[in-house]
Amino acid sequence: MDYFLIHKPYGMLSQFTREGGHLALSDLEFSFPKNVYSVGRLDQDSEGLLIITNDNLLRQKLTDPKSEKTKTYLVQVDGQITDEALKLLEKGLKIKHKGKTYQTLPAKADHFKGEIPEERDPPVRFRKNIPTSWLTLSIGEGKNRQVRKMTAAVGFPTLRLIRIGIENLNLENLPLGKVKKLSKEEIYRSCRIKR
Repeated sequence: MDYFLIHKPYGMLSQFTREGGHLALSDLEFSFPKNVYSVGRLDQDSEGLLIITNDNLLRQKLTDPKSEKTKTYLVQVDGQITDEALKLLEKGLKIKHKGKTYQTLPAKADHFKGEIPEERDPPVRFRKNIPTSWLTLSIGEGKNRQVRKMTAAVGFPTLRLIRIGIENLNLENLPLGKVKKLSKEEIYRSCRIKR
């Protein structure tokens, strides 16, 4: 079995085939085996941690909603995020999913106090009169565009979204667009998967 950790750039699809003029994983400077696929997805306008493997058990364990594996995101939002908004994110709130109203599970949200990531290419739009702020959001589910829908629901639309962790597996110092090979033991231990 093969295991790779990718720091996916903005604008790249979470697949190996180009589509609609967008870059794909095959554009990374790395030679992947032919039979590997991404575990879950990151939208083309999202960045960060993506796991690539041919281990179907790992894929199933990480993507099954019942497993409630925690995914942590660094989120830049439009406006200065408030403590009240963070409490609403933590409590869970109603979002639209597939045309229906969905109640999100409780999450963990906090003001981000670390080092702000380098500017994205292309940069996030800048509005002189409206500040931006950063937060961390950890969720145990993964509905389509859920983080973006959650921040919008509390009045702070997402401008930039970076997945920085899945359980105890994180980007650490992996540069943007780079790939790191992992052992089965490393990835199972970090993602808290029992074999």
